[in-house]
Formats: sequence, structure tokens, C-alpha cells
Amino acid sequence: MAADTPGQDPAGEDARIASLEERIARAEHAEKVRQGAKEQQADDGSRLGNRVLAELIGGLVGGALIGWVLDRLFGTSPWLLLVFLGLGIVAAFRNIIRLTTVKRPDQ
Repeated sequence: MAADTPGQDPAGEDARIASLEERIARAEHAEKVRQGAKEQQADDGSRLGNRVLAELIGGLVGGALIGWVLDRLFGTSPWLLLVFLGLGIVAAFRNIIRLTTVKRPDQ
């Protein structure tokens, strides 16, 4: 009587499903080739984002640190800190613009 009741298929690999998945993978690959889509590495965007973040933080911290040290030496607080912080921001944005507008050889 258990054979007459509907239920789940027995667990195991079905050859039809494996064949279907293989055909789908081949069709997707053929479509990518037809469209000329390049394989992009998964970490290209995150690498660029980390580099931009490092440039921004480095410019701010570097400018602030140099300005603070020079203010301590010359007793001009807070003027050199503000000047070098501004220069650090300008340098950081200049580096970010250069970084994002450079033509890469793979493009």
C-alpha cells in the first residue's frame, strides 16, 4: 500500500537533472561567448574601493598629522593643522581622480 501513495522521490542523483544542468551551463557559456562578455574577477571592484578608501583616509590623516606636528613646533595652533588638512584632502581627491580615470590595459 505504501507504493500506491504519493510521496517524495527517493533521494539520489537523477541523470535527467544532471544532464539538464550540463546543457544549461553550456548554453550560458555559449551566450556569454556570443555577447562577447568578458569574465570579470570578483574582487576587481572591491580592490578599487579599498584603494580609494585608503587614499582618502591616508590624505586626511597624513595632512592632519603633519599640520598638528608643525603647529606644536611653531606654536601656530590651529592654522597649520587646517592648511595641511586642506592640502591632504586635495591630494587625496587628486589621487582618487587619477586612480579612477586611468585606462587599464584590459579595457
